[in-house]
Amino acid sequence: MGETTASISWLAVALGLLHLAGLAVAMRALMFGRTAQGTVAWMVALVLLPYIALPLYAVFGHGKFHGYVRARRTRNGRLNDLMRTVRPLRDSERALDPDTAPRELLALERLAELPFTRGNKAQLLIDGEQTFQSIFAGIAASRRYVLIQFYTIHCDGVGTHLKKALIERAREGVAVFVLYDEIGCEDMPSSYVEELRRGGVTVSAFNESKSWFARHSRINYRNHRKIVVVDGHTAWVGGLNVGDEYLGRHPTLSPWRDTHVRVTGPSVQGCQLSFMEDWHWATGEMLTLDWRAYHADGDGMPVLVLPTGPADTLETCGLAFGQMIAAARQRIWIANPYFVPDSHIVAALQLAAFRGVDVRVLIPGKPDHRMTWLASLSFLPDMTRAGVKVYLYEAGVLHQKTCVFDDRLATVGTANFDNRSFRLNFEITLVFLDARFNQEVADMLLRDFQESREVGADALASRSLAFRVAVQGARLLAPVL
Repeated sequence: MGETTASISWLAVALGLLHLAGLAVAMRALMFGRTAQGTVAWMVALVLLPYIALPLYAVFGHGKFHGYVRARRTRNGRLNDLMRTVRPLRDSERALDPDTAPRELLALERLAELPFTRGNKAQLLIDGEQTFQSIFAGIAASRRYVLIQFYTIHCDGVGTHLKKALIERAREGVAVFVLYDEIGCEDMPSSYVEELRRGGVTVSAFNESKSWFARHSRINYRNHRKIVVVDGHTAWVGGLNVGDEYLGRHPTLSPWRDTHVRVTGPSVQGCQLSFMEDWHWATGEMLTLDWRAYHADGDGMPVLVLPTGPADTLETCGLAFGQMIAAARQRIWIANPYFVPDSHIVAALQLAAFRGVDVRVLIPGKPDHRMTWLASLSFLPDMTRAGVKVYLYEAGVLHQKTCVFDDRLATVGTANFDNRSFRLNFEITLVFLDARFNQEVADMLLRDFQESREVGADALASRSLAFRVAVQGARLLAPVL
C-alpha cells in the first residue's frame, strides 16, 4: 500500500512539473509567437496537454533559427571582413538609381539586403534534361572551384553522375565543396559522402548543432536552396534537386515538370554569398573565392538575388512576393507545386483580381505530396470567386517555382507558396527585371497552361464528402506541411 501511495505521489509530482514546464513554455510562445492563431493554439496545448505539446513545440514551435541569427547579425571576424570587402563591389554594380527607381523595386532591394545588379545574362532551363546538361557542362569546365548546394541528393543515376563529375574535377586540382540538408538527404547512404571525401571533395551537412538533441529539435528548419556556382562567374538556381525523378525516370512521378536558370554576371556574387553564409554556419570555415564582378557578354539585365529564411529579421520571402503581387497592374502568373498561402497572400491575389489584373495560379493536377496538394485545393473557392484563374497541370508532376509580374518582372527560385518556404525554410529566389526574359518565362507558362485544366469555384462541390473533408482537414495542417 505504501509503495502504491509513493508511486502515486511521484506521478503527481511529475505531472505537476510537466504542467509548470508547459506553462513556462506557453509564456515563451506568447512572447515569441509568429501569428495570433498559432500562438493561441500552442498556449492552449502547452497548458492543458504539456506531455504531448512540449516535445512537439521543441520541434515545431521555434520562431527563429537562433544560432544562425546570432552568427549572421554579429558577423564576427572573417565573415565580417568579407562583408566589408564585398559590399563596395556589389554597390558599384547597382542597376537602379536609389533616387529615381520605382519604390516597389527599392523595397525588394531592402528586403534582400542586396541591390539589383547590372550586366547579367540568364538562360532559362526547362526540365531536367536541359538543367543537368547545363550544370554538368559547367562543372566540367571549372578551373578553380565548384560550390554545390542541394536540399536533396539521391544516390541514383543522376546522383552517381554528379559524384563522379565532382571527384574528377577534384583530382584535377579544382576545389569542390558540397553542402546538403540532412532532412532532404535522410536516405543518402554514408558511403556516398565517404566516396566524395576520398575523392578530394569537401562535404558538409547543414545543421545548427552537432548534438543529437539540438539537431533533431530543429528538423522543422530546412535548407531548401539549390545553388551551383562555378569559378565565381556562373551560377545555377531553381527547382530541381539531384535525382532520377527530375529526369522523369520515376515509375509514377513522371513526366517531371520543373524550371531552373543559369546566370552569369555580378548576380553570381549574391548566389555565392548565400552559399558562403550557409557554409560558414555549417562548418565555421571561410572559403577563398573570387568576388570580382564578371559582366556577361552583350546587353545585360538587372537581377536581384533574394536569399530568405528563418534567420531574417522580417518574414522576407512572404513580404517580397506580397510586394510584387501588390505592385502588379497587368498580370500575375504563378506556377508552384505547393500552393498553401497564408491570409495576406490570399488577400493580395484577390485584390489584384478585383482591380482587373490577369491573375493565374498553376498547381499540380498530379501531386507528389498528397497532403499538401489537398490543402492547396481548399483555396480554390476563395481564389476563383474573386476572379483568380486556377489551373491544374495534367501533363505530369509540376514542381517549378516561377512567376511573372506585368511585362518586366519574373522570378525563378526554390520557394514554394506555403508557410514552410515563407517562414521556416532557407530559400533563394532570383528576380529578373527584363522584358525579354519576362516574355520568355511567360511563353513557357503559356505552354504549361495549355497542358492544364482550368477549374472553377464549384470544382470541389462535385467531389465526394470524404474528399471534401480531407481537403478541409489538410488545410488545418497548412502551417506545418
